[in-house]
Amino acid sequence: MRESAARFIEQHARPLELAQYRVFFAEDDPNEVVEALLPFQNADGGFGHAREPDNWNPDSTPITTNDALLRLYDAGALDLNSDTAKRIAQYLLSGTEFDPHAMRWRFAVSGNIDHPHAIWWERHGDGIFGWNPTVSLATFLVCMHAEGPWETLLAEAFDTLEQSGASSGDELTCFVFAWELLNREQIGGIIDVDQSRTAIIRAIDATVCRDTTRYSTEYVTMPSTFFRSADSPFLVASFMPLIQADLETLPARQTPDGGFDISWQ
Repeated sequence: MRESAARFIEQHARPLELAQYRVFFAEDDPNEVVEALLPFQNADGGFGHAREPDNWNPDSTPITTNDALLRLYDAGALDLNSDTAKRIAQYLLSGTEFDPHAMRWRFAVSGNIDHPHAIWWERHGDGIFGWNPTVSLATFLVCMHAEGPWETLLAEAFDTLEQSGASSGDELTCFVFAWELLNREQIGGIIDVDQSRTAIIRAIDATVCRDTTRYSTEYVTMPSTFFRSADSPFLVASFMPLIQADLETLPARQTPDGGFDISWQ
């Protein structure tokens, strides 16, 4: 199964996803992911150009820029001293698509409708969707030591998580990134590390689909969404049966050519 999946990726993947695969499974240089991301970065420092294949808006958006940050981090390529990171900070600090009244970056922007896109990228109302991607982007700016209300936003976000949980799996992924980046950069005094870790574990437990029969047939939140490795600080024993069930569905989900179909059709 793995061999046919590898062949499919080598033959069909975009350069970015191919670079990610090679970093994760062939121990390639993480900087290959940086290089593969550069064509998606605009002059303003943000990311667009169909980085997410279901949104072809070429302009920079907060959510696409957030996705770029997550990919850099996952590949071990998020260097806060790099030109790429400095340009991302430049875009975020410009205030583009940041709502100064709600103090949130927009999840969906008006410009998406002018380009091919999935319906969930259409802006409705203020375009804000919980803390996605605000908690990620605020954390990044805190770690870049940028001036602004970012520490306050970050504290508010984690307080919301501890009190109310997460509104979606995507939002929770942003919290996972935020917690891990703060710890990687050894930045304390903003959130309680242990309390916030417990809140994330509790939110994962509430968000992940426990009906494992749906894993191979529906677009549901599976445990593999949240755990980047067996060393994840959020991986507790109660999640192990769900992870095993997730793995066991892979053969049934794989298509004859070695690939995997999208689950949100």
